[in-house]
Amino acid sequence: MTANNSDTPLIEPNPSAIEAATGMRALQDRIRQQELLAELGVKALQGASFDELLNETARLTAIGLDVEYCKVLEHIPSSNRLLVRAGVGWDEGVIGVATVGADLESPAGFALRTGKPVISNHLENEERFRTSDLLKQHGIRRAMNVILQGDGKPFGVLEVDSRSEAEFLELDLAFLQGAANILGMAIERERHERQLTAALERHKVLLKEINHRVKNSLSIVSSMLNLQARDIANPELTGHLSEAARRIAAIGKAHDQLSYGSNTEQMDVGKYIKAICNDLDRSVAHCQVVAEAVDGIVIKTDRAISIALIVNELIANAAKYAYKNETGGKIWINVGRNSQDSFSVSVRDEGAGLPLDFDLQNATGLGMRIITAFSKQLNATIKVHSLSQGQSLYFRFR
Repeated sequence: MTANNSDTPLIEPNPSAIEAATGMRALQDRIRQQELLAELGVKALQGASFDELLNETARLTAIGLDVEYCKVLEHIPSSNRLLVRAGVGWDEGVIGVATVGADLESPAGFALRTGKPVISNHLENEERFRTSDLLKQHGIRRAMNVILQGDGKPFGVLEVDSRSEAEFLELDLAFLQGAANILGMAIERERHERQLTAALERHKVLLKEINHRVKNSLSIVSSMLNLQARDIANPELTGHLSEAARRIAAIGKAHDQLSYGSNTEQMDVGKYIKAICNDLDRSVAHCQVVAEAVDGIVIKTDRAISIALIVNELIANAAKYAYKNETGGKIWINVGRNSQDSFSVSVRDEGAGLPLDFDLQNATGLGMRIITAFSKQLNATIKVHSLSQGQSLYFRFR
């Protein structure tokens, strides 16, 4: 059957209902119930965890209707049962374990299947439904059930129970249904959040796989260029191909870092540059590349790649020109934090040094043009220091 909360509630006939409503449920009681609903709504908006909200709904509902017991029943379709998911007043071992039927012969099942609220004020004389063993074991004499809607389908039932001989009235349903409606909205939100979380996890896995494949593809291209460089009997062309292979490998290393991390939009630039330097140390065999970096300088991935390409070019130039006819020369790279919003990268060698008329901004070599272009793109501050032995290039980034 289709749930429809506008259907007439299923209530045992009670000729004194009007008198009871005016005598037993005074105006102050109704005001108190509205306050409790407001409190429950605030907790839902404040982002309480789902389980906390289930328990809080049971607690506040029991207070609002002055009953000893309340429970949130979750429908388990595979067994066609209703599980006591949360509640107050019940013996140990009931919550999370006990179940009741979800068929039409059960009051809770009837409310779930039809959407009609059910009031049973005399369970000992109940002929419309069977009384569950759970209620019998706790000496329950009266119960009230309303459907608990979820995200497009019923989540279960909100039920209050009592041992007292007082009676639930139709007016009590407004409060009980109000509590169920607030919890229903929270259930809907929780399901949406789970769906979004699952979608995000799938997205992260996909991005990692993409980065892994890009890294592998770039590695293949770099290897092919190196192979081609070794097969060509032209030293100048061999050098160009080797440099191109190093640039591609530097970009591939970024995708390698991203494939192992949890954040594809940002990365630790220090760890990334150290990884690049380790690779370059093997490729420039006549030099020793020494890298030091402070951990925790996390920047956008595209900026990190540009900075790494600058470092790659500087190391390649130092190996090519600073130690042109030497072996064992050292190239130092340092990544450090200057302030909360800026950091620096420096590359130093003890080689031949730069020509006296060297002008970085007007350099014509491809490597220097790459350095200049990326530095402008990153709005970096550049300082070139000629040392007594060698040179140092210092870049500051914000």
